[in-house]
Amino acid sequence: MNGRIGDRLLVHGNIVGQPDRQGEIIEVRGEDGGPPFLVRFDDGHETLVYPGPDAVIESREHLPR
Repeated sequence: MNGRIGDRLLVHGNIVGQPDRQGEIIEVRGEDGGPPFLVRFDDGHETLVYPGPDAVIESREHLPR
């Protein structure tokens, strides 16, 4: 899974009742666009993320402006 600064990361809740989380990739620390990613989630929380199978990256090129 590769990402770029400005892409959106969507992490689906993996427990019943757990909401999805969305955030913006603000830094890519892996080689060739790979993880880990520093993500600023919509609630303002920033954390280092190694996305699992429950995550999807939406390219900034496909996001509405």
